[in-house]
Amino acid sequence: MMHSILDNAFKKAKSLNINKDSKIILFSDIHKGDNSYADDFSHNMDIYKYALKKYYEEDYTYIELGDGIELWENYNFEPIYKAHKSTFELLKLFYNDNRLHLLWGNHDMIFGDPITVEKMLYSVFPPKNIKEKERLFNLEYHESILLHIENTSKKIFLIHGHQADWFNYKFWKVSRFFVRYFWKPLQKWFNVKDPTSPAKNYKNLIKVERKLKDWMLKNNNQMVIAGHTHRPRFPDPGLLPYFNDGSCVHPESIIGLEIENLEIVMVKWHFQVDDAKNRSIVKTILAGPQPLELYL
Repeated sequence: MMHSILDNAFKKAKSLNINKDSKIILFSDIHKGDNSYADDFSHNMDIYKYALKKYYEEDYTYIELGDGIELWENYNFEPIYKAHKSTFELLKLFYNDNRLHLLWGNHDMIFGDPITVEKMLYSVFPPKNIKEKERLFNLEYHESILLHIENTSKKIFLIHGHQADWFNYKFWKVSRFFVRYFWKPLQKWFNVKDPTSPAKNYKNLIKVERKLKDWMLKNNNQMVIAGHTHRPRFPDPGLLPYFNDGSCVHPESIIGLEIENLEIVMVKWHFQVDDAKNRSIVKTILAGPQPLELYL
């Protein structure tokens, strides 16, 4: 079952060519909410915005590997947009420059429907004329992306990762129901964690990773970059090339993967306090850089 789901995502993936001049930042699992007690992203909002500004100024392409918006705990998009308007305006800059690519995950799986995306955009960006409407509503969410290395047959498979999580893929509406009406109130009053989430359930996390790796082994060790589990993964060359870009809801930090000059590196953006007690946002390299060719 999981192999057929992953096979299908691979076959219908959006193609994107990259070369040594390409500069890409991959983030996932931002989980932007309504800035309430349940909005895990709000604690890292300033870090995320700072990083996005840097990446925009440095001409990076932004690829989001799903769960960018928290639509399990929240019923609609408008309160989320109002809570994080400045963040969405930054993403719109990337979009205007054709440097924005979005995947849907289990927590924003409704964006797999283009009509839903159009309704969402219209609710917060009412177009002034037909030309603006056509431009704005070209925004698309995809299930997967294949990064093709120009002039080679090498490719990198980008997915959210819930394709290897049967319950959160096939029965995501059931999971959403329990998160909204059970786990969210329990989180508020008793700090109970959602057991359906691989990010909060270690056994489920291991199962998801094992299924992804099993698919990779049966597909010629296909390099995969995913999110979903929130657990950063950066293998040494020679090991199975499964990467995970972590999440943007780690304690006071966000983690992502950069690709530049056909090299991959894992980075962490976080607060740093100097000897004078001044606090600033800095980027730390966690792993790499390593040439992509070592994994392909």
